[in-house]
Formats: sequence, C-alpha cells, structure tokens
Amino acid sequence: MTVVDAFAMALLAAGGVFCVIGAVGMLRMPDFYTRMHASSVVETLGAGLILAGLIVEAGFSFAAAKLVILGALILLASPTATHALAKAAHGHGVEAVLDGEDPEAKQ
Repeated sequence: MTVVDAFAMALLAAGGVFCVIGAVGMLRMPDFYTRMHASSVVETLGAGLILAGLIVEAGFSFAAAKLVILGALILLASPTATHALAKAAHGHGVEAVLDGEDPEAKQ
C-alpha cells in the first residue's frame, strides 16, 4: 500500500463517517429544518470527501476530471436546493421546533 492509497482510504473513510453521522442525524433530529441540515451535511461534506478520495485514487486521468466536474456540481447544486427547499417549507408554514418544546405535541 502506497502513501497515495492510504491518503485516498483516509478520505473515503472520513466521507463514510460523515455520511453515517448525517444518516443518524436524519433519524434523531426533531423537525424538518434540522433534518434538512443533517442531510445537507451528508451531501456536501460526505460526498465531497468521498469524491476527493476517488480523485486521489484515480490520479491524473480523465476519470479524475469527471469526478472534479461532479464535485463542482454537487457543491453548487446542493446548497441551492437545500435553500430552495427551506424557503418553500417556510412559505407553506412549516414551523421549527424551538428549544424546550415537545416535537410530538405539535402533531
């Protein structure tokens, strides 16, 4: 195993950890807005680290160029989509659970 392989594995593992943390956050968070935040972390940071690991593993190649384009698309589209989703939810009256409130009492 070379240093490049070890670095790629570390990036892939870190991306996988962030994906798992985001998935747990999706299950544990009390309302729509905090769940949306957890999912946006998975999309940007988890997928970004996984793509970075794949780019390191691919080396200087056409596949790496495609992965860079994919990463740029994710970094541009994910926050935009998250913002649009939050704005639409706010416009339709979805309320956030404030500190100390019971999320089950609102349903």
